[in-house]
Amino acid sequence: MIVIEDGRLVVRGRLTIATVPALFEIGLQHLTSEDLLVDFSQVEAVDSAAVSMLLGWTRVAQRSQRTLRVTGLPDDLLSLARLYGVDDLLPQQSV
Repeated sequence: MIVIEDGRLVVRGRLTIATVPALFEIGLQHLTSEDLLVDFSQVEAVDSAAVSMLLGWTRVAQRSQRTLRVTGLPDDLLSLARLYGVDDLLPQQSV
């Protein structure tokens, strides 16, 4: 699930192959119209689909000349990104 709180997109629950397609589309709707801070601190579980979603949002943000920042990336997501050699392609994490 994605909700807007205090000017940021908050991602909650599981980011898996079963949930990512719908969440990806919701994020895209926001990325085409505004810069985004996406908060992942309430994510419970991830799989490789979460990495793909984040990379996809990054590509769209770059093409749309929008800024995508993230906070609270789960260690599991960062570990998968390192495993696949794409961790340097992830958006900058805000504190």
